Amino acid sequence: MDSPSPPWTEPLILACGPRKGGNSDHAARMVERGLVRAGARPRLVHLRDHALNPCRGCQSCHHAPRNACPLMARDETEALFGLIKHSAMLFFTSPIYFYHLPGAFKGFIDRAQRYYEARLAGDPEILALPERTAHACLVAGRPRGEKLFEGSLLTLRYFLWPFNARVGEALTLPGYDGPGDLSADHQAGERVSAFAAACWAARGQRPAGGPDVGKPDGGKSDVDGPGAGKPDAGKLDAGGPDAGGDSAR
Repeated sequence: MDSPSPPWTEPLILACGPRKGGNSDHAARMVERGLVRAGARPRLVHLRDHALNPCRGCQSCHHAPRNACPLMARDETEALFGLIKHSAMLFFTSPIYFYHLPGAFKGFIDRAQRYYEARLAGDPEILALPERTAHACLVAGRPRGEKLFEGSLLTLRYFLWPFNARVGEALTLPGYDGPGDLSADHQAGERVSAFAAACWAARGQRPAGGPDVGKPDGGKSDVDGPGAGKPDAGKLDAGGPDAGGDSAR
């Protein structure tokens, strides 16, 4: 993977869907289109195209020099983290599986434990990262469901804390289950592009919410966490597990 050119000047789009050509892939393309329209030069990366090993929970990163992970040289995870560290703004597009992020994306997030350890240890490189904003575009098959997107947004907030990135406004899209459902909805596609363009135009403004700077429990806290309540509450439909549709996604 090529190294990013000058750091903190252009946005990164990380497309996290395991299905090629799926709805979150289309969302990523629409984010890219909106950013280009806004004058940015985004980099679009598909997570599934890169070799990623899951965290083994060995805790080596807690005591190893510079909080190194024993898996660092065995896959492409560190290259992807490098893109996150050196991008001016972050966009994540992802489907929702059983009310949360898909497995490969969550596995990638778990590998960031070494960055939690590094920030808590006062690593100067991590502490020197500028504050940036991250935005999520999440696509669910279910037309409604209580807290359908809430767990994913909370995970993203804790994941991004060691990279000094705060989660800003999210765009949540329920009711798109079939592979071509979102691409067939041109109005929704334009909404995604407009969302991305507006986020880029507002860069530099401090987003509301996000984790407090402190010591989150390695991303493992079971308390309410950052922005306690309902992230993107205006877009969460009540209903629960049996509300509408037959898809767990």
